[in-house]
Amino acid sequence: MSESISVPDLEPGLTVFKVRVLLVDDQLIIVEAVRRMLSDQPDIEFHYVTDATMAARTAAQLQPTVILQDLVMPNVDGFELIKAYRDDPLLRAVPVIVLSSKEEPKLKAHSFAVGANDYLVKLPDKLELLARVRYHSSAHISRLQRDQAFRFLRESQKSLADANIELQKLAALDGLTGIANRRRFDDAMRVEWQRGQRDRQPLSLLMCDIDCFKMYNDSYGHLTGDLCLKKTAAVLTEHLKRPADLAARYGGEEFAIVLPDTALAGAMVVAEACVQHLRALAMEHPRAQPHGVVTMSVGVASVVPSPAGSVADLICEADRALYAAKRAGRNRACSAADLPA
Repeated sequence: MSESISVPDLEPGLTVFKVRVLLVDDQLIIVEAVRRMLSDQPDIEFHYVTDATMAARTAAQLQPTVILQDLVMPNVDGFELIKAYRDDPLLRAVPVIVLSSKEEPKLKAHSFAVGANDYLVKLPDKLELLARVRYHSSAHISRLQRDQAFRFLRESQKSLADANIELQKLAALDGLTGIANRRRFDDAMRVEWQRGQRDRQPLSLLMCDIDCFKMYNDSYGHLTGDLCLKKTAAVLTEHLKRPADLAARYGGEEFAIVLPDTALAGAMVVAEACVQHLRALAMEHPRAQPHGVVTMSVGVASVVPSPAGSVADLICEADRALYAAKRAGRNRACSAADLPA
């Protein structure tokens, strides 16, 4: 029957480090002698187990800073028990001091071979026992502190990396509408232009502008105007079907949609769907006649990127088509391809 002292469960990682001794010996006279040697040391906790079959489980629960291990015990071989400690991830690094009744070189050699850290003939002198216990415990606690510091550092680095990713995401978003901002738009256009040039695939751009937005803002106030911008951003986002498609707030009441690998016909389908969807929301705007609701105009341009052109040229073409849509009566999408050169 085990006579180990019951201890509370400790947090993994030993948040509170203290010298903690576990004696594994079936002789109570040895247990009492060691207890007395350590009893006047306030910085040392002493625990013991007399049933060697309970030693590994008790050690795993207790997480001692040093194990004092007898070699000859009923039903258990001390050498095998040391091997068991070394095979257990929870106990692998815990120092083991062999307490043997024999001063034999072969026993010492075998003890070290199976994983022991030290060898004492019992009973040792009190000063020697304290010195060995404190030496091995101090080394073990230093390892625990080092490992804990590394773990905290890794967690801190991961938290910092995660925070940086979130900051990068936030830096690329428009604070009001939650979609991409102008900076993100510029980056995406640069990347997609290079990719389209490399793959010889079309790149389409939609420039979208809310019709008569200044009058809407003047009539209903900035809060309602902000809500209109948010709803417009949601409409544009809803019509993006692929991961590479991007809706961005270009500035003020102007938005842009980037459609990689999309020819003009497909881009016009998206543009007309966005125009119809926003009008269908029926946000009242009596000063915007003849519809009396919030609408938008869209200019569409498409090109296969090449060294002969540029992102600025594509934006200019989409803007030209947007102005044409405005001149034609608003609430519509126009293609740059339909305009005179």
